[in-house]
Amino acid sequence: MIQSKKIGILVAAVTALTLGFTIVFSYFPGLLGITASEKNAVSTEYAEKLFDKSSVTEIAVTVDPDAWEEMLENTAAEEYIACDVTIAGTTFTNVGIRPKGNTSLSQVASSDSDRYSFKFQFDEYIDGQTCFGLDKFVANNLISDATCMKEYLSYDLMASMGIDTPLYSFVNIIVNGETWGLYLAVEALEESFAERVYGSDYGNLYKVETVGNGGGERGQAEEEQDDGPQADGFPGQNGDAFEGALEEGGRTVKETQAALGGSRGGMGMDSGSGGDLVYTDDDPNSYSDIFSGTVFDKTGSADEERLIEALKTLNDGENLESCLDIDSALRYIAANAALVNLDSYFGSLKHNYYLYEKDGVLTVLPWDYNLSFGGFQSGDASSAVNFPVDTPVSGTTMEARPLVNVLLSNESYLTQYHQILDEMLSSYFENGAFSAKVDALDALIGSYVENDPTAFYSYEEYCAAVEMLKTFGELRAQSIRGQLDGTIPSTDEGQTADPSSLVDASSVNLSVMGTQGSGQGGMGTDRTQAPAAQDDTEAGADAGEQNGVPGGQDIPQEGEMPSVPGNGSIGEPPDFQNGGSPPGLNGQDDGGNTSQEPQTADDRMNADGAFSPPEGMNGSGAWEADGFLTTGLLIIVSILLLGGAIWFVCRYQRRKNK
Repeated sequence: MIQSKKIGILVAAVTALTLGFTIVFSYFPGLLGITASEKNAVSTEYAEKLFDKSSVTEIAVTVDPDAWEEMLENTAAEEYIACDVTIAGTTFTNVGIRPKGNTSLSQVASSDSDRYSFKFQFDEYIDGQTCFGLDKFVANNLISDATCMKEYLSYDLMASMGIDTPLYSFVNIIVNGETWGLYLAVEALEESFAERVYGSDYGNLYKVETVGNGGGERGQAEEEQDDGPQADGFPGQNGDAFEGALEEGGRTVKETQAALGGSRGGMGMDSGSGGDLVYTDDDPNSYSDIFSGTVFDKTGSADEERLIEALKTLNDGENLESCLDIDSALRYIAANAALVNLDSYFGSLKHNYYLYEKDGVLTVLPWDYNLSFGGFQSGDASSAVNFPVDTPVSGTTMEARPLVNVLLSNESYLTQYHQILDEMLSSYFENGAFSAKVDALDALIGSYVENDPTAFYSYEEYCAAVEMLKTFGELRAQSIRGQLDGTIPSTDEGQTADPSSLVDASSVNLSVMGTQGSGQGGMGTDRTQAPAAQDDTEAGADAGEQNGVPGGQDIPQEGEMPSVPGNGSIGEPPDFQNGGSPPGLNGQDDGGNTSQEPQTADDRMNADGAFSPPEGMNGSGAWEADGFLTTGLLIIVSILLLGGAIWFVCRYQRRKNK
């Protein structure tokens, strides 16, 4: 019989081992070979069933016809109604649905079309109901994008670079048996997203918006700020005055902005309130652009103080690692510069992004990209193709955008930024992957576009736009490479002084791809025809139809991309390189890229010529069964060890009592 002293030692050893294992698993998972993404992984069944990149998912909506018509007639109210939604063979009852948008909503409302963007809220009427684990997603109507691909490709590029992005995929919406059209479904940046990317102990999230926020109540971000400026003109600037100034002397967009208020004025939007991330004082009311977009109700005064302190540190330019995820921020800047995405923090409206804050450290998250690829305020085609990567702002100044200015003014960070751009070019554009992705997407959605009864563009316009998109991507990559090599100036000032060095963009017509205010047909109406191909590089081109000039006034909605095609399938983006370690601050995984081994684009090619996701990842950037099994097995081992210790103690106690 085991002596009591030995049993006590054994129980103590087992208990200590269990406790130590649990501590290591919880706080030092790397010692067990567990990445942060594996540790924080949650069940994301919706990633496979809703955001399947290999096909266009059907979303069937069944709704009371009278309630539906009433909702469509009163879209400005943006009120939810109940419907049943069927996805991947599963029907969810009493789901909230409503139109979404700001300018895009008013555009559709003022036309004969009913092709609105929508929000699907699964717990609006049934507490705790989710769509395979997802609380909310949006369906964007692809307005102002003749390619139907801009937002999809934008998120794909960012995902390949290791930036935290929402999940997204093409869907075909059917309402009461009637085809409503091809949409882009996008995971809402709310609880499900935060838990998927950052784990259950996620921090705070803010949707930053400068237009239409109206000082809404905190914690109610979704209700007041969807996608852009008011339809009657840029905020703070009369649309007629803008167009009149533009026509005078054949000014370009940048020249017009300067004439109406100077570059810092940026169409009247650089007026503080936090959207520019400029620190002004310690009063939370000075940052309404941020705090009016609070996503989680748990945010309090301490959270606000922490965020304001982070902004103060950012603007001081010292100890930036204590307030900002540097690597993620540089990647975000690089991606937006490459995409010429100016309906964003980098343009005059300083909006369409989220701020994630955890322990005083800020991460900038992307949102709303249907006007990327030069679709908004980018000037003429030459300005868009040669957009300067070292001064990547428009309608404002670098000083008015401290996130960009502070980082790119630091030589060390500037070098890191250039390296990120170089890696992006090599892994996404120069190896032919971008054009192949466009072709693969065309193969996936082309027939849907051709047969879409509500499409904003004809199929012929779509085909022309797709070819123009490939041309733009090729020339944009050439310009960025020249800017990195020093053969093309990388600043706005340098390009103005030496325009002869710029890449020739005479083959590009931005309006063919779709720009702000274009594409308002659909639902049986006469479609807005894209203008015939023309050289729009002259300053005196018809800016009323292109380059993001007010006229139709649209700003984007919300929004993984196919890979080089193999057997007609769509794969995942190539893994983005980061010196052999996953992207993120100090080499740590930042939730957007969970690859464990550095690979080149060629390494990632499978036998069919398609890119494969990193080992252990599924098509949405989430860990597959292997990762979950590893984590689950470790948890089970911990429980068994602890249970064994308790069993020994109880058994010994019973024998002792006998």
